[in-house]
Amino acid sequence: MAAGAPRIFVSHLAGAPVFDPSGDQVGRVRDLVAMLRVGRRPPRLLGLVVEALTRRRIFLPMTRVTGIESGQVITTGVLNVRRFEQRPTEHLVLGELLDRRVRLVESGEEVTVLDVAVRQLPARRDWEIDKVYVRRGRKGGALRRRGEALTVEWSAVTGFSLEEEGQGAENLVATFERLRPADLANAMHHLTPKRRAEVAAALDDDRLADVMEELPEDDQVEILGKLEEERAADVLEAMDPDDAADLLSELPEVDKERLLTLMRPDDAADVRRLMSYEERTAGGLMTTDPIVLRPDATVADALARVRQQDLSPSLAAQVYVCRPPDETPTGRYLGTVHFQRLLREPPYTLVSSIVDSDLPPLHPETPLSSITSFLAAYNMVSAPVVDDSGSLLGAVTVDDVLDHMLPDDWRETDYHGLEEEAVGRGE
Repeated sequence: MAAGAPRIFVSHLAGAPVFDPSGDQVGRVRDLVAMLRVGRRPPRLLGLVVEALTRRRIFLPMTRVTGIESGQVITTGVLNVRRFEQRPTEHLVLGELLDRRVRLVESGEEVTVLDVAVRQLPARRDWEIDKVYVRRGRKGGALRRRGEALTVEWSAVTGFSLEEEGQGAENLVATFERLRPADLANAMHHLTPKRRAEVAAALDDDRLADVMEELPEDDQVEILGKLEEERAADVLEAMDPDDAADLLSELPEVDKERLLTLMRPDDAADVRRLMSYEERTAGGLMTTDPIVLRPDATVADALARVRQQDLSPSLAAQVYVCRPPDETPTGRYLGTVHFQRLLREPPYTLVSSIVDSDLPPLHPETPLSSITSFLAAYNMVSAPVVDDSGSLLGAVTVDDVLDHMLPDDWRETDYHGLEEEAVGRGE
């Protein structure tokens, strides 16, 4: 970024792609690292926290940044692939400074930080935070009148150096709004427990449920324990039943029963049923919400169900044809119709006429090793689970199988064997 270039607000950098000089993407920006200074001197921007394509978070010093423009970051191409670890003197700009309550020096009025701007110093490679975008109005309340937001110099506010109590998360959540649940979960995992709880409180139930399904179990238990019990039950209801069952299995018996009692009876019944099976079996891994159709349903009916936005790709890959009732456990399971077959048939065709009844279903006690062999042998992304009476109980999807095959710390592990470079902060 050349001297004299316009300053950049950090919310525009969240999730921005990072490229090497050849134009190959090496990761995305997840946060910025700054060091506060004494007095009212603007903080020095040390570097960026970049999530590499391997999902490892690394530190990119600002001295290695050659350009920030058009929503992207260009680097020198030399990256230290050592995992980023925050030092005591460092502050994460997105994670710790946004939503903070500070005071205007001139009036003493309390304001909320919406954003901060960074700029490169003229004729130098150093960067600093020089502007703060704030909003007037009571914390958590509506603005007193439209337009009460202003940009001030860093020196015009005070309070960043103090430990923040009850820091909100509205603007941090807005910054991460476009992230996929897995990416938002990864971002939350790297926040402090206090900040993680604030972000969880700011998310709606469905969004939080999607994120919880992607978090490590320790983070799930921690967040659930900090929610009010009624909201915790609502979030569990919004989660896939198999994920909710896995999470509840990590809780003490008394807490588990209390939350199950607060859940809707139908949702609680599904979760209790899943918890009755061993964890690493088809019954313990399955979801109880596959697409179930009656024999007299048409291809058009099936495609309409497949198009539902909240379905995962693995669940949308096939439909299961069963005698009524349609809810699991169903009536007699008749077979499966794959998505590709649905695309090849006229819309008025009955699904019962194109059902694949030769594919053997899984038994709820089928162990994980046999499930993986089944999926590999038949090139499937999900498989039906049927009990001894012939009723469909649910479906096991490949993503659930992978979650249980990978190491517990797979979200923290680099599987590509990148060699770490012995490069420090580069200050």
